[in-house]
Amino acid sequence: MTPAAGPVGAAPGADHSADSYLPGHGNGGYRVLHYDLDLDYRITSNRLAGKAVITARATQSLSRFTLDLGRFRVQDVRVDGRPAKFAHRPDKLRIKPEHAIRHGAIFKIEIRYAGKPAPISGHWGDIGWDELTDGALVASQPIGAPSWFPCNDRPDNKATFWVKVAAASPYTVVVTGDLVTRRRGAGNTTWVYERNEPTAPYLMSVQVGRYELVELAAGRVVQRAAIPPRVQDLFWYDFGRHGEIMADLERLFGPYPFPEYVVVVVDDDLDDPIEAQGMSVFGRNHVDGQRTHERLIVHELAHQWFGNSLTVADWRHIWLNEGFATYAEWLWSGASGGPSAAAHAAQWHAWLATQPADLAIGDPGVERMFDPLVYKRGALTLHALRLRVGEAAFFALLRSWVAEHQHQTVTTEQFREHAGRFAARPLDDLFAAWLDRPELPPLPRNPDRPVARGAHG
Repeated sequence: MTPAAGPVGAAPGADHSADSYLPGHGNGGYRVLHYDLDLDYRITSNRLAGKAVITARATQSLSRFTLDLGRFRVQDVRVDGRPAKFAHRPDKLRIKPEHAIRHGAIFKIEIRYAGKPAPISGHWGDIGWDELTDGALVASQPIGAPSWFPCNDRPDNKATFWVKVAAASPYTVVVTGDLVTRRRGAGNTTWVYERNEPTAPYLMSVQVGRYELVELAAGRVVQRAAIPPRVQDLFWYDFGRHGEIMADLERLFGPYPFPEYVVVVVDDDLDDPIEAQGMSVFGRNHVDGQRTHERLIVHELAHQWFGNSLTVADWRHIWLNEGFATYAEWLWSGASGGPSAAAHAAQWHAWLATQPADLAIGDPGVERMFDPLVYKRGALTLHALRLRVGEAAFFALLRSWVAEHQHQTVTTEQFREHAGRFAARPLDDLFAAWLDRPELPPLPRNPDRPVARGAHG
């Protein structure tokens, strides 16, 4: 049998490449260009009925192909308007079109499906569409997208999206994208969102709850929030510096990469905040009126640059997401009057020295993708790089890294090459020590140079 990650009945010599950590997710033989999703969600019964129209380009000739889809009942599948044979055995939908698809052809797949959306189990727990006490949320990183729509669930297959969701009128529906229309009916309201920037399936999200939509902060970037009314007083203090945080990250990394940014606070506790494309989701436990979790606000916002605009081409490069977002926390700490990035680096280096030296963060392995060492040592790698190349070169290389790869996928190898352009001498030893070997290198001495407040921390 052809591996699930690849096309079935493809031409000899065809590319069956898949993510090195999650080969069972994602599919070869084609690239999705656009998703058109028409969804009806019944909150009380947790029932989702959907029609997905997927536009794709064949990267080889295809007599059969697969999509990722969770535990739904598939009612009908058509390819270019013609009925297609299909078999669905979670979490794969296998499709045999009436006629083979030629290499290079653009084709459309129409899928009607329904059922109770449920998270998908993985190494890190249950991930995807999840019921709240009163509503629903979607947290898809890294394998949860098929819990609510058929997709090519690979981080490197970014596409555009159009999403329509109908839900009971007392509820607000927030989708990652720009709101196009909102139409209230007899008992339901239909919300339509459009995501024009290329987006990985795991970064698409739907939030359904009894939220009030408010302006989060003024500034160049539109910043909005969807919050339960009962947390408003605490929220305004905890998120009170959001405009300043946005401005500081723009100064550090370059312009915010999307038209707007939306914060959602759900009326349930969450273990961790969740980032999606142009959106971050927090639990009510992250709002305490004391700014206890402001570093998480910074972390999730930084992911809009590192993880969302620049998306890892393969999950083994995850430090490019988490190390960068963690370092953004340290930079904001220094800029806002807290401990400097150097102080955070010293603290976390001391902590890492107490941990087993058993993880190379450049390739941490699937089970430890989200290990704290990936986050903290990733940030320390950037701090070591900063000390090696100097202040001006370091922030110039970060801004150009973001600008040159906007809305694309990236790898560690690309970042190493990019950083080398800004260094007076080769960086191979630095990256080998911090990324390729588990032993903890000594923390470089902080050179005696002035640091501008509000820029570097």
